[in-house]
Amino acid sequence: MAWILLFVAGLLETGWAIGLKYTDGFTRPLPSLLTVLSMVASLGLLGLALRTLPVGTAYAVWTGIGTVGTALLGVALFGEPATAARLACIGLIVIGILGLKLVA
Repeated sequence: MAWILLFVAGLLETGWAIGLKYTDGFTRPLPSLLTVLSMVASLGLLGLALRTLPVGTAYAVWTGIGTVGTALLGVALFGEPATAARLACIGLIVIGILGLKLVA
């Protein structure tokens, strides 16, 4: 169950990272509210996952999921470059996340 909570927390981290772009410096009320709610929920679920998972592993996986999700959505939503090198590096992060899951 802790891994599921951690995965959802990572998805929510992606949500708030992308949400920051839509807040326009926290000047837009609805995107700002949704972004802050996503932040709180993400940290809350991370905290719950830390009840049973090692902090180093959980934090690395949480940030890794957020990083991969944010990078991929940056490409899809904002036209950021999807170069082979960038995608390869994102792939390395995914491998790292899977590796941490397998050894934890």
